[in-house]
Amino acid sequence: MSVITTIDDLKAIYRRRVPKMFYDYAESGSWTEQTFRENSSDFEEIRLRQRVAVDMTNRSTAAEMVGQPVSMPVALAPVGLLGMQHADGEIAAARAAERFGVPFTLSTMSICSIEAVAENTTKPFWFQLYTMTDADFVGRLIQRAKDAGCSALVITLDLQMAGQRHKDLKNGLSAPPKPTLKNWIDLSMRWSWGLGMLGTKRREFGNIIGHAKGLDDPTQLYEWTAKQFDHALDWNKVAKLIEKWDGKVILKGILDPEDARMAVKVGADAIVVSNHGGRQLDGALSSIRMLQPILDEVGGEIEVQIDSGIRSGQDVLKALAMGADSTYIGRAYVYGLGANGEQGVMEALEVIRKELDTTMALCGRRNVSDLDRDMLLIPEGFEGRWQHG
Repeated sequence: MSVITTIDDLKAIYRRRVPKMFYDYAESGSWTEQTFRENSSDFEEIRLRQRVAVDMTNRSTAAEMVGQPVSMPVALAPVGLLGMQHADGEIAAARAAERFGVPFTLSTMSICSIEAVAENTTKPFWFQLYTMTDADFVGRLIQRAKDAGCSALVITLDLQMAGQRHKDLKNGLSAPPKPTLKNWIDLSMRWSWGLGMLGTKRREFGNIIGHAKGLDDPTQLYEWTAKQFDHALDWNKVAKLIEKWDGKVILKGILDPEDARMAVKVGADAIVVSNHGGRQLDGALSSIRMLQPILDEVGGEIEVQIDSGIRSGQDVLKALAMGADSTYIGRAYVYGLGANGEQGVMEALEVIRKELDTTMALCGRRNVSDLDRDMLLIPEGFEGRWQHG
């Protein structure tokens, strides 16, 4: 496919080039996948107001995220196993983000380590932290991120235990893939992916293997991780992590106004309205539906960001117009990474930017800071169909 016009173009190439277990890892949710599907379909319910005879010149998508200038208010979300989607995937994605002028967030569960990404980039990136029961390991992980010059810590709060993802279990997801007949057959048809993997030494979880005590065998990693996620995580522990970092902190996984209020109370700089891309609590409402109730609770007191379900520049525009300060993309750039490495991520970002810019103009706005709900047509009851209690 010579001309890339949509994220779906990249997704089609990605599906052909990447082994099934890693495609399924990205393109799936927990249990019935209801929340995974509705994250995207709920964006489709929101319509746009077309405006004409409005000066469209001198448009700008430039903004800031936690005080950092960005070319558009879109960060690359933390995604585990990027180095299995494409050889040295975290490095490739971080380089693309740097070139494009948007933040890259490195996952705790990355293949390329914090140090490897830092050595292969020139500007600070963000680091995403999973809280684990091994306090010494977590402390050293935070210090490694500091030493690498990471400019923000993104603490994920919605994965104290993993939601069951049926496809990962059925595929026997692992990094690197286990040498089973089923995997060999699949890998034999993904020769470009295989050649890339042969050319790198980074095929295991770089932030964990060799750093976590008592974990020398990569085959035991999933069992170790399941035991390590901190079931006892509470707001006091979150406050201590914020204090330990002593820098910009973003709390990811906020989907309830009461939790948003607590995030303000513990001193976070920003929150991410997120349901983990539909990969945790299936049956939770989509992020875009929960955005307004959270804004009603804390809007103006803390920077409110959003992820889950964003697949286009129009989705970005809708989220910003609904009141979000900025957005994250995950699967959208993973498709580009798997399709064409660093250049594929650049292509994904350019698709998003062009869609955002063009839609903004056709809606009669020239700057992302000017986007508001007046430019949208929102279905009646979109944010008020459900009541708790």
